[in-house]
Amino acid sequence: MTTDADARRAELAANLEAVRDRITRALEQAGREDEPHLVVVTKFFPASDVDLLVDLGVTDIGENRDQEASAKAAEVADRARVMLHFIGQLQSNKAASVARYADVVQSLDRPKVVTALDRGAQEAGRVLDVTLQVSLDDATGRGGVAPGEARALADLVAGTDALRLRGVMAVAPLGSDPRPAFARLREVSDAVRRDHPDATWVSAGMSGDLEEAVAEGATHLRVGSAILGSRQSHR
Repeated sequence: MTTDADARRAELAANLEAVRDRITRALEQAGREDEPHLVVVTKFFPASDVDLLVDLGVTDIGENRDQEASAKAAEVADRARVMLHFIGQLQSNKAASVARYADVVQSLDRPKVVTALDRGAQEAGRVLDVTLQVSLDDATGRGGVAPGEARALADLVAGTDALRLRGVMAVAPLGSDPRPAFARLREVSDAVRRDHPDATWVSAGMSGDLEEAVAEGATHLRVGSAILGSRQSHR
């Protein structure tokens, strides 16, 4: 007898395979041999889905909200096998909480948040991998450091005790071709790496634009709905 868990596992497996096929085709078209890391965004989905994803070979998950992410991290059955990426806009008053459970914070965009997260990580006795979130448009509320200010923020991160600068991250502007935006992110990445050669991550691309991100050299893809389905139906 097929259980709900069996059916959900089969659904996730099929969706994962479809996304991995898209990535493979995008890599071939771009002439790349290095495969990007897939971060599956599990916002609004239960820890049981994370458990199924881990069983299917997923190693990285992404979360946007501190309250949900901290609870989910505690519920995942095999937490040691999961890298949890915090990808939502981070407020300085939430930094200490995020530092206790996240393995990666992809959304550093202000000096105040850098300082707060470094302090929180030190208090938790941890070292966190971080990326700088870069703004590629003028939208308010989405966060991101201006491209011209990214190098200064990178220097600030590099001078901390508990944060390890890994690269840059961005979200493509809504309603426009994502390819030029991801090309701009690649330029910012190149500029940051001139001073910080180990900051090689370029986190870009989601369910609707992962091909364009792969074409512009993304090393990490943040994919949610193409794997887990509509979030609204699970809220």
